[in-house]
Amino acid sequence: MADHPTLEARPGPRDRTVRVGEGRGEVREVPAGWELLPPGDAGLTRRVKALGPAWTVKEKKGRRMFSKGVWAEAGQIAEAKAAIEAQRADPAHQRKLDASRRRRAAQQAEYVVEFTREVRLFLAFDPAHRALEKKMGQAIATHATPVGSGTVARTKRISVERRAEAAVIAWMRHQTTAYDNMHIPRVKGKRREVRRMLAERSRKLLDRYRSGEALSGDCPLTTALHKVEPEPEVPRGPRGRSPIAPTSSHEAEQQDKYEKVRARMLARRGRRSGR
Repeated sequence: MADHPTLEARPGPRDRTVRVGEGRGEVREVPAGWELLPPGDAGLTRRVKALGPAWTVKEKKGRRMFSKGVWAEAGQIAEAKAAIEAQRADPAHQRKLDASRRRRAAQQAEYVVEFTREVRLFLAFDPAHRALEKKMGQAIATHATPVGSGTVARTKRISVERRAEAAVIAWMRHQTTAYDNMHIPRVKGKRREVRRMLAERSRKLLDRYRSGEALSGDCPLTTALHKVEPEPEVPRGPRGRSPIAPTSSHEAEQQDKYEKVRARMLARRGRRSGR
């Protein structure tokens, strides 16, 4: 074991080989008696690594890294599998998993409410277009917030306000422009330049909805939103109003924040237009 320290590697040129180091690196033979544990079970992988030396194999494709599994001594893998199976057979472990799933589901539901609110605050359409604002906010949140979607809404590196703004611009880039069908030369910085140009166009289009301008039916944003599946019909309250029925105290709090911030934004806009 001491002759085979833990390391990170890339796939080698032949079976049972790995490549270590920068560039072409050094090719190493996998030790005799070792097996490859396929990726996909994070708990088992952690257990195998905790039991002794292991070679983690990853391959970069584009900007992303993909696991190719872990090489380790066959007995080490068998021991880890037996321990994991015993742990997962314990009813207490299943209860713990169920509680964790419920907690994550509740956190996800709260985040969707919060993210939708931030998207609508960024949109801040004129009251004449508020129905479109709501539909657009929900469409973007539905697309961007699922766990594992890989969208900007899932990153923790920037604030939720910036995530909402970036998600709006990204959604519009794909839904209201010809970006997906553009032929962009493979020149460094060219795709970023095209995205900046389209983002500026999207911001100008949003400003028209914020100003309350009457837009034609062939507006690319209106056209895109017409393709979005309608929400289920909500029972109407007195005088045709939708009853306020938040599903949790958090949702009620987020809705209250949204209404207050929106009122302040509209008040400022009214003062500016009256100058």
